Amino acid sequence: MSTLSFVFTDSINMLNFNITLIFLSYGPPGPLNYAVFFVTLLTYLATLFANLLLMLVIYLDTSFHKPMYVFLFNLALNGLIGSSAVLPHIMNNLLVNMKFISFHYCLFQVFCVTTYGACAYLILMVMAYDRYVAICKPLQYHNIMTAMKVRLLLGITYIFPICFVGIQIHLTSQMPLCRYTINKLFCDNLAVVNLSCVKSVFGNLYGIALVVIFVVFPLLFVVMSYVKILLVSLKASANAKKKALKTCLPHLITFINFSSATLFSVIYNRLNYYLPKELNVFLFVHFILIPPLLHPIIYGMKTEKISQSFIKLLHKRVFALEFHFQSIKTI
Repeated sequence: MSTLSFVFTDSINMLNFNITLIFLSYGPPGPLNYAVFFVTLLTYLATLFANLLLMLVIYLDTSFHKPMYVFLFNLALNGLIGSSAVLPHIMNNLLVNMKFISFHYCLFQVFCVTTYGACAYLILMVMAYDRYVAICKPLQYHNIMTAMKVRLLLGITYIFPICFVGIQIHLTSQMPLCRYTINKLFCDNLAVVNLSCVKSVFGNLYGIALVVIFVVFPLLFVVMSYVKILLVSLKASANAKKKALKTCLPHLITFINFSSATLFSVIYNRLNYYLPKELNVFLFVHFILIPPLLHPIIYGMKTEKISQSFIKLLHKRVFALEFHFQSIKTI
């Protein structure tokens, strides 16, 4: 397998540094590059189709204008933003001989990837809260999950990550760099920080704080929510247990899948000098490709109401198209 890496080239003059980040593949593009490109392209197109279709169904069917589906709409939107920030550039790099990316665009990738991960965790956390209220406090659900509260929760899921990650990117951009290789297919913050000549105690503490806020806290919150849901379900009837499981299963599968992808990525960042470079491709696929593709598929298959709405919408569009052709023929 060819090795994929990032390399910095820098030209120094007396007044400033001009730094360009170059994505380098040893040797010309070969069968592996083309195979990865083909799989990535198909997966990206499927991700676009699945997420846009899910968003369209939720938008057009007014029965989905409820907190759970509003959060799901935003989860799909976040997945599109995260994958679109990285995949087109990687696909281009797989086909050309010299792979490069500017340092500023690398920081932009860091911002998009980190914000994508943080937003996804917060959206999954508020979805768990929504399920907790729906199952544990059903009579108070409409009083608790008001339109204003839903907008507030969505505002938090976007504004907090953008602000906190923006500060992190600023701190990273100020660090002097003296190493030139990132053994990943895309830029993330820790990989860029590891290139620095110096260690920033404040930057490290800030990074740990972000992990606690956007990963550890949502993880604990989701676990606590499901513990309470489980305790309530154990006291309910068999039919209520089945309904609760059916409602929560897509969210639980989605959360476990995304958490495992994040965990693998963090482990590789910490141990990339000791792990095989072939894990680059696995981590790229597992963190960037798989979650945005699986989320709409999981909800589409496991949520009967969504699949039924899609079929009705499809039949309606097909019927409208047939009626249009019939009208043209009669004319």
